[in-house]
Amino acid sequence: MSFAEQLSRLQAFLDADELHEEALDYVAAHGYLTALSICTEQVPEREWIDALFSEAPHYRSDAEREEIEATLVLLKAHIARQLASDDDPEMPCELDLGEDPDDSDLRGWCIGFMEGVFLRESVWFEDSEDEVSELLLPIMVGSGLFDEQPEFDEIADDRDLVDSMVEQIPELLTALFLLCNAPEEKPALLKPRQH
Repeated sequence: MSFAEQLSRLQAFLDADELHEEALDYVAAHGYLTALSICTEQVPEREWIDALFSEAPHYRSDAEREEIEATLVLLKAHIARQLASDDDPEMPCELDLGEDPDDSDLRGWCIGFMEGVFLRESVWFEDSEDEVSELLLPIMVGSGLFDEQPEFDEIADDRDLVDSMVEQIPELLTALFLLCNAPEEKPALLKPRQH
């Protein structure tokens, strides 16, 4: 089975109505895997797969479970390769929140990305808090998760600003990836971790 066929089967599985309401659909799962690919700490596979589904799906068979989980791992590796390449990563949705942001695929993608950040929130901000916060801002705005906070509320009211911010997401992902994973940064990561 080709990777494209595996992805379309994964998409059908994740977008089905049977999954737990907190489970991530395909576009949100893509955002989530993108965040996991950028994070400097590798989250154990079992942990991130279980968190993605919120509760274990009702697979038709062990073979289906293995196929879905293997395709998620492949998709994560595919996203990581894109992030490490010189090209902007491909997004699985339009870079547009549309007339109703809550219904847009991009909002779903941004929410998924933030779910990935929340899995290891302290790790994301421990080394370059200001730069990471700045680069994450368009994704945070796109997610709508922070609209209750006054500064986000102000941004959300300015549709042109929001549109220009979300259009930058692919290049910001590359910048985040480099910031968190650039080889020249590695020596700084070798100093003993404070627990």
